[in-house]
Amino acid sequence: MSAPRYKRILLKLSGEALMGGDAYGINRQTISEIVEEIRTVTDLGVQVGIVIGGGNIFRGVAPAATGMDRAQADYMGMLATVMNSLALQDAMRAAGLVSRVQSALNIEQVVEPYIRGKAIRYLEQGRTVIFAAGTGNPFFTTDTAAALRGAEIGAEIVLKATKVDGVYTADPKKDPTATRFDKISFDEAISRNLAVMDATAFALCRDQKLPINVFSIFKRGALKRVVLGENEGTLVYC
Repeated sequence: MSAPRYKRILLKLSGEALMGGDAYGINRQTISEIVEEIRTVTDLGVQVGIVIGGGNIFRGVAPAATGMDRAQADYMGMLATVMNSLALQDAMRAAGLVSRVQSALNIEQVVEPYIRGKAIRYLEQGRTVIFAAGTGNPFFTTDTAAALRGAEIGAEIVLKATKVDGVYTADPKKDPTATRFDKISFDEAISRNLAVMDATAFALCRDQKLPINVFSIFKRGALKRVVLGENEGTLVYC
């Protein structure tokens, strides 16, 4: 078996990825399948940090949040990511994988607080670390949290798991002639105005020389192929 290209990764999962075919919430079968994909890379000895979004939960209350103060709504979204993180940890426990949840918000009765040194120690011990509550600050997305935590823990790459299998020249749902990039530089992605991640997250990865790989979490074996350095998804490089 080939050796993994990356020793430590930061996996960014959208909350919507947990819905499966449901309108909102968490689909148990889907989350179990995602855990099995994660297992394929932890079995290679790869250290995995995870940041997860909260859109699958927050979209259920989004209509009621219309007109709400932005900071208040963002804190609600952060709490949704804590719920998703606990659900992911439970699915990993059921699959025999050891994980820890660390939250940027202080809710110690539920999860431990984010402490960088402790997170790195967990990773070195072979435990997956799930980073909850984004950055702990409103006005920042979980994309930015993924870039920040990836830089803090010394990850070699940020893997953005989406519903699409990479970055395209145009929206493939609207333009049948759109083609996928195998690789693209940060500068070219900016010049083409490609929405790889939100601007703050993208700038942070670029400044820290932290590459990004965009791939589909629903494509079986894709995560492992990315970690092995195969041509999967789109690699955004410095």
